[in-house]
Amino acid sequence: MSGEKGLIHIYCGDGKGKTTAALGLALRAAGAEKRIHIVQLLKGNPTSELSSLALLPNITVARPEKNFGFTFNMTEEQKSELTDIHNGLLANALDKMNCGDTDMLIIDEFFAAYNKNLLDREMAERIVFEKAFVCELVLTGRAPDRKFIDASDYVSEIKCVKHPYEQGITARKGIEF
Repeated sequence: MSGEKGLIHIYCGDGKGKTTAALGLALRAAGAEKRIHIVQLLKGNPTSELSSLALLPNITVARPEKNFGFTFNMTEEQKSELTDIHNGLLANALDKMNCGDTDMLIIDEFFAAYNKNLLDREMAERIVFEKAFVCELVLTGRAPDRKFIDASDYVSEIKCVKHPYEQGITARKGIEF
């Protein structure tokens, strides 16, 4: 990267497409030969985009190695285990950002994990509020705290107007996952 200031992006809201928007930005950055590190929180199921991302040598993805399901179905022990996993992923991302190993850091489902206390909030806030100058930071999820909105440079809210789930159509491979 040229030494220019990296900015903070937020994709939030109740609509489908927050992760998709962040991954689109990753694809654009990869085409410009930037190094992208993606951290997916709360996601352990295989998804179709992982196959495509694996084809790009300058994109790395870190996520839980197992699926814990929805948070409302998790036991306290599972939540504790997932929190430990998230903290490891975030510590690694913080190291990559601070040592200059990544030009763009994407943390998918950041706000859900933050709001549900499934990560070390102090470390999460350090990533945002003490961000390495040149690193572009992208955060996704619902209901970002005002302090994150205020700290960001871009905020895009994706609103659900209509969704096939309302008609009983379940998630489809290659579209929703």
